[in-house]
Amino acid sequence: MKRSIAALAACGAVVGAAAVVLPQAAAAAQGCRVDYTVTSQWQGGFQASVKLTNLGDPVSGWSLGFGFPDAGQRVSQGWNAAWTQSGSAVTAANVDWNRSLATGAAVDLGFVGSWSGSNPEPASFTLNGVTCTGGTTPPTTTTTTTTTTPPPTGHTPVAINGQLRVCGVNLCNQYNRPIQLRGMSTHGLQWFSRCYNNASLDALATDWQADLFRIAMYVQEGGYETNPSGFTSQVNNLVDMAEARGLYAVIDFHTLTPGDPNHNLDRAKTFFASVASRNAAKKNVIYEIANEPNGVSWAAIKSYAEQVIPVIRRADPDAVILVGTRAWSSLGVSEGSNESEIINNPVNATNIMYTFHFYAASHKDNYRATVSRAAGRLPLFVSEFGTVTATGGGAYDRASTAAWLDLLDQLKISYVNWTYSDANESSAAFRPGTCNGGTYTGSGVLTESGAYIKSRISTPDTFPTS
Repeated sequence: MKRSIAALAACGAVVGAAAVVLPQAAAAAQGCRVDYTVTSQWQGGFQASVKLTNLGDPVSGWSLGFGFPDAGQRVSQGWNAAWTQSGSAVTAANVDWNRSLATGAAVDLGFVGSWSGSNPEPASFTLNGVTCTGGTTPPTTTTTTTTTTPPPTGHTPVAINGQLRVCGVNLCNQYNRPIQLRGMSTHGLQWFSRCYNNASLDALATDWQADLFRIAMYVQEGGYETNPSGFTSQVNNLVDMAEARGLYAVIDFHTLTPGDPNHNLDRAKTFFASVASRNAAKKNVIYEIANEPNGVSWAAIKSYAEQVIPVIRRADPDAVILVGTRAWSSLGVSEGSNESEIINNPVNATNIMYTFHFYAASHKDNYRATVSRAAGRLPLFVSEFGTVTATGGGAYDRASTAAWLDLLDQLKISYVNWTYSDANESSAAFRPGTCNGGTYTGSGVLTESGAYIKSRISTPDTFPTS
C-alpha cells in the first residue's frame, strides 16, 4: 500500500493535540510532500516508511503530525525522529542530525506499529502545523542539482550502504546519510570457533537479518599471542564469510587483561598491518583497535591509538576505525570520569568513532545519561553490550536492555550484542550445546536473552539511499 500526500502553504488544521505548531516568518513559503508506504503487515501489526520532502523555504526544526484512523493503532518503535503519540495523534519531531531541511530536501522516517483494523494509513499530514495537500507557493530560494550515488544493486547491508564513513557524530553510508547497524559478536575464537561456520553465518544474515558481525580475537588468554599467523588467518576467513553474506565485519583486537593497550602495541601494529593490507579493497571491514582499556589514563589510550591508526591507514585509508575508551570502554564512567576528557583531548585522526560498552543489569541511568549527553559531541559506536551483569552472567534484565536499545535507536548509534555463542552463561544467544548440533535457526535454540535480542535486530532496517 502506498499513498503520496503533498503540502501547500495554506494554513491547515493540526492533526490531533500532539502536532506542534511552530511559527513561520510571514514571507516564508511553506509546503511539503509526504510519501507514506506500508512496507509489510502481519496479524496485529505493520511497518511503515515515511518520506517527508520540504517544498517550501528552508526550515530549522520540524514536526510532522498525523492521526491514525483507528484508535487502536499505536507506534511501538520508530526511527530517524523522536516519536510520540497521544490518543490517535502521532508526532515525529526532528532529531539533531536531521533538524534542518533545505528547499527540496527530504528525510526518511519509519516505524513499527500495532493495529486492529484493516487500514493503517493516515488520512492527512501536517508539517509544523500546515496541512500537506499537494503544492507550494513560490519559494524564495533556488534549488541546486547534485550528483548522487547510483541506487544499490543488492539488498544486503553492504550492498545498500557500501563504504562507510564518519560524518559529524554519525556513521554514514555511501550516500552520506546517517545509519545504524545492529549485529552480534563472537565469543573468544580460541574457545568457540565451532560456532562460526556457514550455517551459523547464514542464520545471522537471514534469520536474524543482522547488519554486522564482530570478530572478537582475544590477544591474551590463549589468543593471538599464542599463534599470530593462525589467529590472523581465522579472522580473515570470517571477514570473507561475512562479506559473502553482505554483512559488515568488525575486526576486534580484543584486549582486556592487561588493561593498558600499550602492552600490546607491537602486536597490534603487526596484526593490523597484516589484516588492513589483506582486506583494504573490501567495503565491509571496520577496525576496532582496543576492546576495553582499563586501569589506564585516557592520555595513554590516545597515545596507543595515534600509533596504531597510521598503520591501518597506510594500507586502508577509507575504513572506519573504532577507538576504545577508558574504564572498559565506558567513556571513563566506570572509573569516575566522563566523556569530557575525550572532548577536550580527542584522538588526532579522522574517520574514527569512540566505543561505549554496557551490561544492562549493571549499567543503568547514569550510564545512559552519559551516552545521551556525549552523543551530541562524539561519534559513538556500541561495539559490545550485554543484557546481563558486567560479569557476562547473572540475571537477564529485559527492562534495562529495552531502555538501552530504545535510546540507541533514537540516537542512531550502532550496536553489537555479546555473544553469538552457546557459552554456558546468561549473555549467550544460544542454549548450551547448540554449536555442536549445527542448527542455528528457530526459537528452540535461543536463550531468553538471545530471543529478545534477535527480536530487536531482525526488525527491518531503513537505510536511506537518497
